[in-house]
Amino acid sequence: MSNTSQFQQIANNLPNLALLFRWFNRGRHLNRIAEPVLWEELERNLDDYTAIFSALGSDLRLDGRGFAWFHQDDGSSNTNKATRQLALLFMVIFDTQADAGIPLMKFEHWRIDQTLLTTVFEQHQDLLEAEELDLSGLVSLMRTAENFGFARYDGGAWQLLPAVCRYLDHYEELASQVDQDEDVSWAGDQDDEDNSL
Repeated sequence: MSNTSQFQQIANNLPNLALLFRWFNRGRHLNRIAEPVLWEELERNLDDYTAIFSALGSDLRLDGRGFAWFHQDDGSSNTNKATRQLALLFMVIFDTQADAGIPLMKFEHWRIDQTLLTTVFEQHQDLLEAEELDLSGLVSLMRTAENFGFARYDGGAWQLLPAVCRYLDHYEELASQVDQDEDVSWAGDQDDEDNSL
């Protein structure tokens, strides 16, 4: 059997192949919470979807915390700008919630509404204005987060979805690097003090 007929046979058994390809190809994340039916099909047929998407030049990634996406090493300048702004948005939201003593790992239960966005803007105004973002820009970014599968809007507020873990992982990695750098710097300072005695 040729590769073409093999892929055709697999594709015939995947009723949502075209839908999922368009979904991921637009840079969106699929979340177990927001799209349980599509998620169940993707998980059930993961090997087949991975093979077909790979043959089409796409790298499907699935995170055990409940989200999937097409991984891309390079992006367009528009994608890079959106990614940078989303990173900033999530960073200031997480920072605001941390300052309020709210557990960060429970982010899926937070209500991101106008009140919280106003607080976020007030606490990080200088940083946000440096990126030319005002309060309406934060609302617009939340809509962008929704379009890319990082949030969903329900009942007058957004809920962050598991895909936000991609950003949270980067923040934790950066924080551990900063901690390591500070430890090395502190150890170096201690050595200097010991040598001067």
